[in-house]
Amino acid sequence: MTSTIAPNQAAPAAEVGKPAGKLSKLSIVGYGAGDAANNLAFTTASMFLLIYYTDVAGISAAAAGTLLLVVRVFDAFADIFAGRIVDRTYSKKFGKFRPFIMFGSIPLLLLSAATFSVPQIGESGMLIYAYLTYAALGLAYSLVNIPYGSLAGAMTQDSGERAKLASARSIGGMLVGAGLGIFVAPLIVPGADLQTLFTFMTLGFVVVGTALYFFTVFTAKERVVRDVAHVSLKQSFAVLKGNKPLLLLCISSFVFLTGYLALATVQLFYLRDVLHSLPLYAVISMVQLVATFGLAAFIPRIVRRFGKRNGYIFGAVVMAVGGLIVFFAPSGLPALGFGGLVLCQVGIVLVNMLVWTLEADTVEYGEWKTGVRAEGITYALFSFTRKTGQAVGGALAAFALAWGGYVGGAATQTAHAELGIRAGAGLIPLAASVIAAVVMVFYPLTDKKHKEIVAEIAARRAATGSAIPIDPALSTASFTVSRGPNGAPPTD
Repeated sequence: MTSTIAPNQAAPAAEVGKPAGKLSKLSIVGYGAGDAANNLAFTTASMFLLIYYTDVAGISAAAAGTLLLVVRVFDAFADIFAGRIVDRTYSKKFGKFRPFIMFGSIPLLLLSAATFSVPQIGESGMLIYAYLTYAALGLAYSLVNIPYGSLAGAMTQDSGERAKLASARSIGGMLVGAGLGIFVAPLIVPGADLQTLFTFMTLGFVVVGTALYFFTVFTAKERVVRDVAHVSLKQSFAVLKGNKPLLLLCISSFVFLTGYLALATVQLFYLRDVLHSLPLYAVISMVQLVATFGLAAFIPRIVRRFGKRNGYIFGAVVMAVGGLIVFFAPSGLPALGFGGLVLCQVGIVLVNMLVWTLEADTVEYGEWKTGVRAEGITYALFSFTRKTGQAVGGALAAFALAWGGYVGGAATQTAHAELGIRAGAGLIPLAASVIAAVVMVFYPLTDKKHKEIVAEIAARRAATGSAIPIDPALSTASFTVSRGPNGAPPTD
């Protein structure tokens, strides 16, 4: 084994003797625990922050929508800042990414509790408090999530192992989402003491989340060789420049996340106020959980048989069909509307599993072109576009509620208000997923191409002796490497 960052540095004792690129079950589970901790803050905000602002704090839907848009755009720029900090940082003992998780986790979880504790200090005072706490939460999340997301690419270059990490990550996040949907969402009814509920819940997450984060820190190790420990600003821009696969993935992910967050933001409204079947929220959460575990078992096979890009496109198409059903399903046929939500969730789970492996592949593409491995800034740009998609999606959902005339806390909503909810839950996800699929049709970094790139990087390292070579077989091994004339390496 080789070092995490610096060439010729001994590997951690726990990793010695492990076949190159292969991960232990403990490290895979440990990595998944990190996203479970992330989602104690992220999914809680995605699912409940809008309804908390409108129904508990008393902030209008339009003001809340503007707040979500502004702060999430700020969050996106915070990702770029975090990416640069990560690329410039290195700890000999813990590597490049885990120190951020260690020291940023508790502030992040405490800020999540503060975000759901808006004091009744007048409309202006509440808005200022909401802006400050949510913005601080977003910055803290960036300083933990960017290193966490970058960690996967530094753990292995084996596409099968990366698929396992992506599955573990999705399972960790979905377990939290399902728990919130099953045990918390049914309690969001008019007249309930929601402030007490959110206060105790988020404070409990501080304890649970801290334990999960530290489990990740001590089990998920960085094992991929890099020749440059501290990446300069110039090198960061060089890595990003001309990375067409990353650009197209960012565009597609931005659009897809717009639809996903619109649905996630108003799904509770749709079940409660349109289908009048709030108990189904717990059922859809269980469906998400089953779909996540079911697909996780097949993701490596899907990658080998169809490729990551084709699987991504298929998932987006499934979500589009679901969005179409959600928008047009009559209120008197809740089973049909629920079926549309199920299709949406299946498509979302598939895309969310595959997108992380696609992002990790673009790191090798940047390294292949520049000779510099920069997970931090690559993941930061990717996360930047996802955050802006989340910002736009959440804001569009809130604006759809405002356009429809949604009244917070009302027992029943008007037909026009229901139409606004339908638009947020069905029409926006439909349009977004179709566009996302079309963009990915032009994505050039196929699994075969990625294997060729990893092989050439390994050959360069072997020729220069700068580090122990990476086994070329650690790419997507299900595809045959096609070389150029006379065995020439791949060309851009």
